[in-house]
Amino acid sequence: MNPIRLAISRPTAVLSIVFMVIMFGLVALQSIPIQLAPDVNNPLITVTTQWPGAAPAEVEREIINEQEDVLKGLEGLENITSTAETGRARVELEFSVGTNMDKALLLTANRLDRVSGYPDEVDQPSLDTSGTEDNPIAWFILLEREATDRPIHEYGNFVEEVVQERLERVPGVGAVNLYGASSRQIEVIVEPELLARYQLTVPDVVNRLRAADINVSAGDVEEGKRRYVVRAEGTLDTVDAVQDVVLRTDVAASGGRVGRVTVGDVAQVSIGYTEPVARIRQLGEKALAMNAVRETGANVIETMEGIRAAVEELN
Repeated sequence: MNPIRLAISRPTAVLSIVFMVIMFGLVALQSIPIQLAPDVNNPLITVTTQWPGAAPAEVEREIINEQEDVLKGLEGLENITSTAETGRARVELEFSVGTNMDKALLLTANRLDRVSGYPDEVDQPSLDTSGTEDNPIAWFILLEREATDRPIHEYGNFVEEVVQERLERVPGVGAVNLYGASSRQIEVIVEPELLARYQLTVPDVVNRLRAADINVSAGDVEEGKRRYVVRAEGTLDTVDAVQDVVLRTDVAASGGRVGRVTVGDVAQVSIGYTEPVARIRQLGEKALAMNAVRETGANVIETMEGIRAAVEELN
């Protein structure tokens, strides 16, 4: 059979085939995601635990060793890579290709709940599905539209609660990192003269504040057919609550009068901000910087479309 003679004798069929190929090509071009460099890395889960001020040796002994003991038996786990830094522990879990990452995340979180006995200053571990070798696929710069009397790093809480949270919900985004911001904190500035007057020390103030900022379950009380759960809540989340913490109580020998010394008597309590660990400038103006890191295996083009839609919504 001569294909040239067949095409000449049946031009309508040939044109129909050509149009169908073009039509299917256009549909595929618009619907099939395209990525220049396909992802060939194994899926990762990164466990990050913050311990401000701790040395790497302490981080390894108190955090990493405990976490590795409970994580080493995860299903589909191939490699564990741990890094101990000053004030931070990072454990990377590498799983085999094809592992259900939703299930792996749930199992990892359940295993981490078994770890107990963290030091008091250790934050709760955080999980994300991006590795340290992943490069950000998008960068964002936040500038002040109008001059204000507040430094731009003090907007860190707003950016974390509004902007960063919205970008982290985009499908395919594994982590969003913020640079140049500071967090709100309650500052207690003690007066040495007042401490000396009341015969108190700085460790006394610190220990009392630490003891007061705690939530404790006190059991339950049964009354007839009802049972009441008793819980003592002592969260110090306002300036007044910190000022009212009692440091010392004295009872007079004559008259039985009670005298109390509170934090407000020896210190100034106010809302402040932590010192930013980075300073960002864009064309000479102070700014905040953010980046988005994709999840392992996520398509870059689809993820970027979701990021652009989120940025337009935020703006």
